[in-house]
Amino acid sequence: MAWAARCHKAGRVTTPTYEIRAQHTATTVTVYQAYAPAIGLPAAREGRFPATWKRERMTWIKPSFLWMMYRCGWGTKNDQETVLAVEITREGFAWALEHACLSHYASGIHPDHATWKRQLRDTPARVQWDPERDLRLNPLPHRSLQLGLTGEAAHRYADAWTVSITDVTDLAHTVHAHVRAGELDAARALLPEERPYPVPDGFLRHLRPELPAFPAPTPDPVPAPTA
Repeated sequence: MAWAARCHKAGRVTTPTYEIRAQHTATTVTVYQAYAPAIGLPAAREGRFPATWKRERMTWIKPSFLWMMYRCGWGTKNDQETVLAVEITREGFAWALEHACLSHYASGIHPDHATWKRQLRDTPARVQWDPERDLRLNPLPHRSLQLGLTGEAAHRYADAWTVSITDVTDLAHTVHAHVRAGELDAARALLPEERPYPVPDGFLRHLRPELPAFPAPTPDPVPAPTA
């Protein structure tokens, strides 16, 4: 797809600013979350979120492993000690994106603030684009997708879309140990393979701030010069 193609600048290949990158198969996409052990351990053990997981609250899923590491401090922050890789259906992921709106107002996407606030109130998913992270968790120029699910979307995520849940806390700690030791090649070799995620052209138009979601007004015709 044109939107996901790598851009060539000054002879180098760069990553587009707004692009979904994820570990994915023909039927699933992997996202990451971090929880306290009381939630994360039974979720990984049973392969589904326990009844104590609050489906009424907004939950944020992240296709980027390193952004998750930035958020949870490599699984060391309080109540984020258990890092989960959640494999969900691509159909569910697409449904969430289709029914999402940006978490912030963007003039190229929303015709006015009132429209954005109405969409924010009525949609069951939110999208943020935060700076992607490198192995040392420094920000990169391109962005990483964060997808917030609430209401119907949160229920679908927990009870219909989830295919598997894996505890990847040990992986997080091992990668972090290599980074601390300066062994960046060893750390990089353990990272999940996150590739550009294919979506139809125009599918993310309502979620990518650099592209207008509504048609630009047609300019008035220039009057022909009079003799």
